[in-house]
Amino acid sequence: MADRHFHFGQALLPDGWADDVRVAVSDTGWIEQVRAGQPAEAGDERAAVALPGLPNLHSHAFQRGMAGLAEVAGHGPDSFWTWRELMYRFVGRMTPDQLLAIAAMAYVEMLETGFTRVGEFHYLHHDRDGAAYADPATMSRAIVEAARESGIALTHLPVFYAHGGFGAQPAGEAQRRFLHNVDGFARLVEALGPVVADLPDAVLGVAPHSLRATTGEQLRAVAALSPGPIHIHIAEQEKEVADCLAWSGARPVDWLLDHAPVGPDWCLVHATHVTPGEARRMREAGVVAGLCPITEANLGDGIFPAEHFGGAIGIGSDSNVLVDATEELRLLEYGQRLVRRRRNLFAEAGGSTGGALYRTALAGGGQALGAVSAIAEGPADFVTLDMAHVSLAGRRGDAILDGLIFAAGSRAIDGVWRRGRQVVRGGRHVERDRIAARYRRTLEDLLA
Repeated sequence: MADRHFHFGQALLPDGWADDVRVAVSDTGWIEQVRAGQPAEAGDERAAVALPGLPNLHSHAFQRGMAGLAEVAGHGPDSFWTWRELMYRFVGRMTPDQLLAIAAMAYVEMLETGFTRVGEFHYLHHDRDGAAYADPATMSRAIVEAARESGIALTHLPVFYAHGGFGAQPAGEAQRRFLHNVDGFARLVEALGPVVADLPDAVLGVAPHSLRATTGEQLRAVAALSPGPIHIHIAEQEKEVADCLAWSGARPVDWLLDHAPVGPDWCLVHATHVTPGEARRMREAGVVAGLCPITEANLGDGIFPAEHFGGAIGIGSDSNVLVDATEELRLLEYGQRLVRRRRNLFAEAGGSTGGALYRTALAGGGQALGAVSAIAEGPADFVTLDMAHVSLAGRRGDAILDGLIFAAGSRAIDGVWRRGRQVVRGGRHVERDRIAARYRRTLEDLLA
């Protein structure tokens, strides 16, 4: 017997929009039944419009704490590489408790803007001097606890990082907190099994950081350890492509596809600088392109050539310089418009661009994070909208998604539920005040 029922005037279901949708949710927070064309009954929790929550397939939660700190011009050309030096200095002081405080704030903001699951690409493993903690999962436990506090679903992706450049170059001192050999990383993955399993509907995968941080042999060994999805940064910057060519004679995506068992359980994050041939090979391998438009714009990385891909795409908040699911989707489309000087590039003829973007992110993000997001079977994760928002007036079906993504933005998000529990009410996370107060204290200490 279902413990609770929800009634939505309109809901986006796997096979399209439906009216008068009644959803039965068990006392464990899982959807037991979805029926359209049903009148509301006494005791139902009601909303005008419900959407499945979006997956955020790529996050470095700790970087939320440095948002805005890298917007000062240096004495030479600024790029990802100069930004990275600031990031190393910031992360060098962070304790597990500080990581928890920052990650919880990032996760609150994700939920408030419509993300209900996060893929945490987590590479901060060791103590401040680079020494391993007695419990190798110490820093990952902070991430898991932040997910528990905020209520967001977690796909945890511990990162393997061994080298400082292509061809097994030695890592730098600033990277000491990230480093593992394969045996040590295997112990971390083993230790994380029960930690992640203790969090409801959490998923564990692995993430070889990048081709510059691992050898081919290590890459294959780490991938074989994964109980779930496999993510990797690739071809994000032009310098990375040039360095890969100088080392191997091949471009990064071509080299990866030639030397690793890449398939649909892989997510290639950024892939900004790929040729049409590499994009085609990615599609044929069934991988997800993990795009992070806000961060890619902030770092000056470039824009993924979506016109040559045609495969699965998901979105991520990456550096968390600005956490906003609708902004990621809007910038995904706008970036393509600016490059190609045309409009409505993700939609088919006669179709809604907002609808295409939302469905693309649902499917690609779900594939990449090992968890489907839908108002169907599974956890009761959904987002409800404030239909009194002026940019949603008179909208139905996909026109709602057009209004949400291109006009209203996340301000139109009224409520968010995770496993049937409301975590965002009136646009604010129910624990925002407490979590934000701790975050402010943490930043005051870190930036002192």
